[in-house]
Amino acid sequence: MKLSVVIISYNVKYFLEQCLCSLEQATAGIEHEVIVIDNASTDGSTEYITSRFKNIRWVANSENYGFSRANNMAFTYAQGEYVLMLNPDTIVTKEAIEGCIKFMDNNPDVGATGVKMLNKDGNFALESRRGIVTPWVGICKATGLSKWFSKSRLFGHYYMSYLPEDEVNQIEMVSGAFMFLRHEKLKEIGFLDDKFFMYWEDSDLSYRILKSGAKNYYLPHPILHYKGESSVKSRLKYRYWLYYSLQIFFKKHNPLYYILSYIPLKLVVYMLKFRIHYINPLFLGNDWDTRKVEPAQRFIIVGPKEVHSEIETLLKNSGIDKGHKFIEANEEQLKTGKVRISNPGDYNHILFDTSAISYDTVLKTLQNLKGQSLKIATYSPKTKILITDGVIYNTKGIIEI
Repeated sequence: MKLSVVIISYNVKYFLEQCLCSLEQATAGIEHEVIVIDNASTDGSTEYITSRFKNIRWVANSENYGFSRANNMAFTYAQGEYVLMLNPDTIVTKEAIEGCIKFMDNNPDVGATGVKMLNKDGNFALESRRGIVTPWVGICKATGLSKWFSKSRLFGHYYMSYLPEDEVNQIEMVSGAFMFLRHEKLKEIGFLDDKFFMYWEDSDLSYRILKSGAKNYYLPHPILHYKGESSVKSRLKYRYWLYYSLQIFFKKHNPLYYILSYIPLKLVVYMLKFRIHYINPLFLGNDWDTRKVEPAQRFIIVGPKEVHSEIETLLKNSGIDKGHKFIEANEEQLKTGKVRISNPGDYNHILFDTSAISYDTVLKTLQNLKGQSLKIATYSPKTKILITDGVIYNTKGIIEI
């Protein structure tokens, strides 16, 4: 078998469904398997997904084992020559899957590859590649120096942002959102370290690949990563786990860095923990970390004319029935990825009918529109689900966040 795709899911059934649909297109003609480990979701993921996708291997955990431990469960089932560790809140492309396979086939010294991840507005996601973290690199990131001097090798090493985003480059750390691994190398160096409940486990694995003598690469093949739909909704909790896991990373790989950063990182972790458990609940209420997302108001709807009225009705049932723009188009008409839009600033989402337009073409079009403040939205006539960056619409007009 050529490829095993491993996905860890937690309460993201609609994003997972879309990810699996994109995988079906991306892996057509490739011998593969898909393994999904569900970390005790409470949104009905098991029934919803298993009734729609009969050819995946689904494992439902009775509790949330965290990202590393759940992935390790999946790795024990994997039979592919390559293993793709993939987030459920992604849209993958055939270009990315085939590009990684071809590159790995031709470069046996490569242990892992990452790809060009796009944000929901089509712009390049900086975390598509990262450098090894040192206290200096961390200071540059924390103080904003890496952002202000992004093209500098001295200050911009955290995201290796001095490298061109549209060129193949050797990198140090591959993102776990899309981590294409050589299975033999994974078995050689060991699976993910389950001391990392969340974050830095991908950096730990990337670092161990480098230490084994293999290389990590970045390939400019696009996928989309919504970011955050598969993890904690609170930015405060995100920072807590980020710094907490960074301490584990330093302790494991560089005792000197661990000693130098121990006190400042420990202070940050305790301060965040105090805010999470005491300060925020006291002043903001117990639901302070509930994500609040305003419904998208104005769509540019791209697809065949026959689905326009279907989408319009769905939006009307959700109380959003004015100000939309309709563009009649199909796969053939959009294959260049170019679409003309007058006054794009009047809209906030561009909505694609994914039954008529491939995910590769959707992302190509989105990239061409970057800088116009249009975020991606998708609609499937088969499922009757409309997905935006955090708000889900269905035929009953129910908004699920």
